[in-house]
Amino acid sequence: MELKSTSFGKHLAQHPYNRVRLLNAGVEVSGDKHHYLIPFNQLIDIRCKRGIVWGELEFELPEEKVVRLHGTEWQETQQFYHHLLKLWQGWSQEMSEVSAGVLQQQIASITRIEQQDQWFKRSRLAELQKAIEEAFAAIPVPVVRLNEFDNCRDDYQTCLRWLKQGAQSVRQRNQAWTERVINDQQDFFANVENSPLNDSQCRAVVNGEESVLVLAGAGSGKTSVLVARAGWLLRRQEALPEQILLLAFGRQAADEMNTRIKERLHTEGIKAKTFHALALHIIQEGSKKTPKISKLETDSKARRTLLVKTWQQQCAEKKVQASGWRQWLSEELEWEVPEGDYWKNSALAERLGSRLERWLGLMRTHGGSQAEMIEQAPEDLRDIFQKRVRLMAPLLKAWKAKLKEEDAVDFSGLIHQAVNILQKGRFISPWKHILVDEFQDISPQRALLLSTLRQQNSQTSLFAVGDDWQAIYRFSGAELALTTAFSKNFGEGAQCALDTTYRFNDRIGEIANTFVQQNPAQLKKPLNSLTKGSKKSVVILPEDQLAALLDKLSGFAAEDERILILARYHHLRPELLQTASTRWPKLTLEFMTIHASKGQQAEYVIIVGLHDGNDGFPAAARESVMEQVLLPVPEDFADAEERRLLYVAITRARHQVWLMQDKQRPSVFIEQLEALGVATQRKP
Repeated sequence: MELKSTSFGKHLAQHPYNRVRLLNAGVEVSGDKHHYLIPFNQLIDIRCKRGIVWGELEFELPEEKVVRLHGTEWQETQQFYHHLLKLWQGWSQEMSEVSAGVLQQQIASITRIEQQDQWFKRSRLAELQKAIEEAFAAIPVPVVRLNEFDNCRDDYQTCLRWLKQGAQSVRQRNQAWTERVINDQQDFFANVENSPLNDSQCRAVVNGEESVLVLAGAGSGKTSVLVARAGWLLRRQEALPEQILLLAFGRQAADEMNTRIKERLHTEGIKAKTFHALALHIIQEGSKKTPKISKLETDSKARRTLLVKTWQQQCAEKKVQASGWRQWLSEELEWEVPEGDYWKNSALAERLGSRLERWLGLMRTHGGSQAEMIEQAPEDLRDIFQKRVRLMAPLLKAWKAKLKEEDAVDFSGLIHQAVNILQKGRFISPWKHILVDEFQDISPQRALLLSTLRQQNSQTSLFAVGDDWQAIYRFSGAELALTTAFSKNFGEGAQCALDTTYRFNDRIGEIANTFVQQNPAQLKKPLNSLTKGSKKSVVILPEDQLAALLDKLSGFAAEDERILILARYHHLRPELLQTASTRWPKLTLEFMTIHASKGQQAEYVIIVGLHDGNDGFPAAARESVMEQVLLPVPEDFADAEERRLLYVAITRARHQVWLMQDKQRPSVFIEQLEALGVATQRKP
């Protein structure tokens, strides 16, 4: 069957198409120079219109495309249209049955997912959406027509909702599941730890995403969440004990975790490891060898002696090297360097020893060749960095020679070897769940070990617990961006926060939380206190009032109440503590640096050394080019890490904090704290 424009209509219309021919399952529209084939499976609608003189047919196609035929005789146009419409609708009804079958398969899959008693992961949503898209592509009619068919409409709308509003659907579904499962498992959450878990802790524990970052503020019960998470995985039979890996940054933390798991979960199958112990295990399994850890890693005196003696020998034997080191120390570090054989000066050598350890450690952590280190340096620092690396080269050589002599490896070498074994496929990870404590302290090298482990087992989930507000170890290689940009580094997943602190009162919390969040790069989270404080919970005092403060404390602090005196540096330990045991024999006094106090808590905290200038707080940036190139890039906010360090100090206290200022040269932090409403007193 065919419909043609009349001669007059063809002449007047001047349109590219002047005839249409009916095919088996489509139409062919053509003209003198144009030809267009429209199969029924691309046809969205057919419209018949009457013009002033002739008829018109419109064929609507996907992407808002329309093909028109003008200039046909009206009665012929109507006859052709009705015949075509009947054929097309019959074909469409037949194809709707096929479409309904395809859609029903997707609905069955969606129903199974919705009925499952488990968390709906982002990755599952991506798989579901891909399946829906593939189903739509397999349907024999244009997808937008599915609303026309009674046997397809509801299923199509359900699929479309999951495709376009999937994330919202998943959130609603997971929220309902979370509330139900927490309610059903009240007994577990009430008894898995010594104290019942609160709502935010429970929600973190049951979150089933493949990558979960739990922001755990000071005193919010992060260890309880880690223990409960392990217990939850066992209870739900999502993993066997040997499929759960717990990672901590220090041996003591790992041991404490193991004790807690044994006590609370009654299993010895889950073992918390340090990153170095994990690397050692991978090497043992992957190479069937047991590396020996160098004494240089455990004997700080031997380590520093090796480096200082190598440096002294280098300066004594090569004038060019001695000149290079003099320039480095005097011009870049601005140290006073004696005339003559300055390397023989014991005070200078002792002062330099810690720097040599740090610089060599950064080079070893990098792991690449000297050429690779130099190549990665910013262009404006490359020349000076190259000179510094060449001065450090003999120390690096001596270090490696000592390792070879001992037939041993250092800690950096352990992790490099472990990553190499994983990348070569000589060790396949048995762990389905990796739980990491103090995640804010992670370095790029350790992050690479984690990522390589997860690549070995695509089903491995990462549950990271940490607090970007307490990230204070950049100097040792920790990179805060690995936490603040967690999803970018470890995959899209979930971020949740523990919203209650069990340590400090609301006044300490108000001051500490507001102070640390003045840096807009810090992640926002709620952290509420269970107890009320007063204006006197945080007070600024003159530093000469320390003795008077301890006198006052001796009048009301109980013997079992701990008093921590904290400072930025060891050498700022107050002299009066020399006689504290006899002057205030009933006070439980302890002094430590703020870095060492991380993880500690006390009823009362006194922070000393809040002055400006040398050895001040905040500490002045004194990085050499070695740190500038080999450490993570610092944040673009003044005193960012020092601010977090003061936050750590303040949040060690349960009841009260005193900040001892030098009124002649006050720390900039004092002015900022006063602006937040912290009271300044002349006497305690």
